[in-house]
Parts: sequence; structure tokens; C-alpha cells
Amino acid sequence: MTESRASWRPTDLELLGLQAEMVVDDRRRLAGVCGATIGVAPNGQIVVVGSEVSDRLADEIREAVANAPLASAPDIEPPALAACRAILEPACAPLTVRGGPYYVFDPGVRSEGCGPVVRSDAPPDERLRRLNPGNWRPGEWDDLLDRDLGPWAMLLLDDRVVSICHTPRPMTERAAECGVWTDPAYRGRGYAAEVTATWADILRPSRRFLFYSTDAANLSSQRVAARLELRPIGWTWKVMRDTGRLSDSRHPLRRSSRG
Repeated sequence: MTESRASWRPTDLELLGLQAEMVVDDRRRLAGVCGATIGVAPNGQIVVVGSEVSDRLADEIREAVANAPLASAPDIEPPALAACRAILEPACAPLTVRGGPYYVFDPGVRSEGCGPVVRSDAPPDERLRRLNPGNWRPGEWDDLLDRDLGPWAMLLLDDRVVSICHTPRPMTERAAECGVWTDPAYRGRGYAAEVTATWADILRPSRRFLFYSTDAANLSSQRVAARLELRPIGWTWKVMRDTGRLSDSRHPLRRSSRG
């Protein structure tokens, strides 16, 4: 892996393909999803279809995306999105659409040292057991601290965990993606950028490509990407059934291993 990362300079579209490897099942589908995700980069577009879509419709979606022209910019709804909606509507209605930018970490991203950060690659800090900020299930919090849910970095202030960057989906040999949360009372102080840069520092020796994503409406998350000078590589557009239910918020590794 080290040699391939050192010698290979992927295009933005190839980077979106690497990201997609983290979210697909053995059939290259989005498990449990009636819908599709389109990744749009300046040099092309790709699509990943949900496992709840029939093979016939999946083939139609792939053909539609392959033949659709690119949008004038990645943040503009691509013509392929309308084509996918038309194909999916009879099988997956009602549909919802979400879009947002994707970024990749360049090697120069470094932390600014703006607060006391605890890292998952440091010796265990048992005081964290009692500092669950309240948005992690108790068993899940212990799994996180035990390094069973991937690398993480946390910023502590006032005997509280006020910001976390963790690894919200399984890593592949070539890629990892981060997820970031900051206590609302402590936002706007650079803490999210600090823990995110530390997460990247932990994973940098693995030579993986590191990704960061957010929704179009999440301007605070986009400001974190700008502060770290992450490189935008495109957008993803998700069109899928709106179930009207809250999504399963458990960590993917816990969902797959513990039912």
C-alpha cells in the first residue's frame, strides 16, 4: 500500500471511487438502501446503487449516469440525478435528495495546538470512561475508547469532551473517512479543526487517502474544511427512499457485528 500511494496520483473521480469502496457491500451495492448515490467530480461521475433496487433498474441507472452530461459545476444538480429519480420513483417513492461536498486531506494538514487533545494512538486515558458527552450509547462509547471503532481524537476542556473526530465507517486498505462533532456551547473556537487534523495525523503513517464530507446546508462543517485547507474533489448526490424514520445511528461496525 505504501508504494502504491507514493507512486499513484489519482484523479478526483478516482478518489470518489476510493471513497465509495468504504460504503458498499460484497455486491458493490449500498446495503439496505432503495436509491443511489452519484459522485460528481470535474472529470466525470460515478454511481453506486442501493441493494434494494432490482438488478434491472440498477443496470438502467448505471447506463443513465454513464450517458448523462456533466453539470456545469459539481455543486449544481447533475442531469444524471433527474434520470435516476425517474427510474427510481416507481420502486422507491417517496424519494428524498441530499447533496454535499467531498474533500481529501493533503499531506500538509497539521493541528494548530489550540487545546488539549487525547489521541487513540496514545496510552489509554481511563478518565474518558466517565466523560461520554451523551450522544454515544454506553457500550458504543466503551468500544470507541477500546479502539474497536477506528482511530479518534478528542479535545477536553472543563473536564468535558467538547469535540470528537472519529472514524464513522469501516476503513479500507486505501481509504478512511472522518466524522466530527463539537458541543454546541464550544463551537466557533477551532476545536473541530483541531481534532480533525489530529485524526489525520494518527492515520497519516498508514498512507491511506483520507476523506471529509458534509451536507450542502452545513456551513459550519464547510468552514472546518476551509480552515484546514482540505482539497475539494467533488460532490455526492444521494437520491433514496424517504422512510420517515430516524436512521440507525449505531456505528457501522457495531451494526454489522452485533445485529
